[in-house]
Amino acid sequence: MSNNQYHLAQFNIIKLKDYLDSPVVKEFRDFLAPVNQLAEESPGFVWRLKDDLGESAANIETPYEDELIFVNMSVWQDYEYLKAYTYQTVHSYFLKSRKKWSLEIEGHRAVMWYVNEGHVPSLAEAKGKLDLLNESGSSRLAFSMTDVYHSDGSKLKK
Repeated sequence: MSNNQYHLAQFNIIKLKDYLDSPVVKEFRDFLAPVNQLAEESPGFVWRLKDDLGESAANIETPYEDELIFVNMSVWQDYEYLKAYTYQTVHSYFLKSRKKWSLEIEGHRAVMWYVNEGHVPSLAEAKGKLDLLNESGSSRLAFSMTDVYHSDGSKLKK
């Protein structure tokens, strides 16, 4: 592994309106597996957070006290691959529809940062990056989808 090789990690949270077994979040729950499979089959995908059964992150103990906060984390070869999956696949429907099954959260709900190729980020690391983004705003250490940085620390021009 070269120290010059980086991948893009992303972590996002939502606060569900009710527990995963509730009819209120049925659509969200029913599409977790297919949307996760789509991610894994997408160009540029490297890794995603899974439970012990190798499925969704639904049964993972999160770093949040609120049991209704659902976490998701993945690693991608670069921002362009993550952007394509996020906005140009069925995943975009869930972004647009999230108010059906989730509540507003103060601050950012998602963060991105670069990791060395082969590094698997921990939930504690991911929460720390989201906290950093919420406390200090976007920087090369932790940034939002609207304020993207390259792995060399320069800002992506949109």
